[in-house]
Amino acid sequence: MRNFIITVDGKKYEVGVEEVGQGAAAAPAAGMQQAAAPAPVAVPKANLNGTKVVSPFPGLIKNLLFASGAAVKKDQPILVLEAMKMDNDITAPCDGIVTYNVQKGANVESDAVLAVIA
Repeated sequence: MRNFIITVDGKKYEVGVEEVGQGAAAAPAAGMQQAAAPAPVAVPKANLNGTKVVSPFPGLIKNLLFASGAAVKKDQPILVLEAMKMDNDITAPCDGIVTYNVQKGANVESDAVLAVIA
């Protein structure tokens, strides 16, 4: 096992990678095909000019309750964040137009910018 530290979007992660062969990639088991890596989905980043809505804890974006560009009111739920098998409503901190910085199904870390209300 070899440990590496990688940086993604300015956040550092420590990962362990198991070596399976000496200098060569391991071949798939007989009768098994390697799955193609899924194409990355481009998520438009929210304009950060406005009031940021940040994640209070790590979790999974379970649902976006509005389309980007919709008008929202203060304290209105704008998305559902699942953490530890519990759904948590994330609310708008002010009135304005919501622009999401995440997509449904994304995993987020604490303090990640989820949306901007402008």
